[in-house]
Amino acid sequence: MSAFRSGVVQSILSERAGLQRVEVDLGSGPERANVLTQLTGTVSRGDRVVVNTTAVDLGLGTGGWHFVHWNLERSQWGEPGPGHILKARYTSLQTDVGSTEEHLDDEQSAVTSINGMPVVAAALHSQLPAVAVTIRSLAPDARIAYVMTDGAALPLALSDLVAELRARAIIDATITCGHAFGGDYEAVNAFSALAIARHVAHADVAIVVMGPGIVGTNSTLGFTGIEVGSVLDATHGLGGDPIACVRASDADARHRHRGVSHHTITTLTVATQSRVTVPLPMVEPRVDVDLAADLEAAGITARHDVLTRPIPDVLELFAAHDLHVTSMGRPAADDPILFQCAAAAGAQSVISLGERVP
Repeated sequence: MSAFRSGVVQSILSERAGLQRVEVDLGSGPERANVLTQLTGTVSRGDRVVVNTTAVDLGLGTGGWHFVHWNLERSQWGEPGPGHILKARYTSLQTDVGSTEEHLDDEQSAVTSINGMPVVAAALHSQLPAVAVTIRSLAPDARIAYVMTDGAALPLALSDLVAELRARAIIDATITCGHAFGGDYEAVNAFSALAIARHVAHADVAIVVMGPGIVGTNSTLGFTGIEVGSVLDATHGLGGDPIACVRASDADARHRHRGVSHHTITTLTVATQSRVTVPLPMVEPRVDVDLAADLEAAGITARHDVLTRPIPDVLELFAAHDLHVTSMGRPAADDPILFQCAAAAGAQSVISLGERVP
């Protein structure tokens, strides 16, 4: 069940398009809350607001932030939408974001191919910057689109990483699909999002990964990252080049995520029906050898094309772009293999770009 409390906005901590971060006094001193302004409008210091405290009450991974549900200082609020497609449908916060598909011309509407475009599919939002900076380093002129699915956070505005990547011109366009919202382009599903990336945003390469907050349950199938399989299959079906980003760790305390994560193993055995490319990073010491052994033991080498690729120093690229990347609360330097795997996927997409016939 949801939990709500009312309180007073004490201060505005930061603001950007689609998001305010504020402090709210709920009766025992200031607590942090996000305001998704596309859904509720903005708030000001002194406003009395209703706050959804559910995730913080449960101790979930929201970073200790509540969400403002409504501003009690106003009796009504609304802004006209661009179309008639609702996201967060059939909830009290359903919103008209429209969809890019509503506005396509006849030729674009009939598209069923992405013309060989390489698509990197990853499960963890924190791997996005590693894929993107690698592509930007190896192919500076490539046009990169980020497709955010609805497997985790729905508002793109919530992602600090995306805001930083856009500000640094590392990614060129954003597309939100399913019930995710707030991208440069809105899409109904992953298939149309990839078509929009290629034919409307004119991307050379797309990176598909959910927003912050992957869901996992310590069961074989109960994790949202399993969507990577359907993204890879969608890419194959659209005539693209599907590239799987491996999730791996040397630092995760959970045995199921050490080496190649069981999320990757399950996704590439159960959830992916097409044959895809699975790149591993060639770095010293040769971590790809152990990762390859994990994939071999799971039968993935027989089902997919497992390759080893040299990569740039992804931690140096983060530093060069002033990106402070963490995953599961750990700085990138504490678990580099996770980001090296993402860099390998980015490097593979650049190779695909060079081999693609226009």
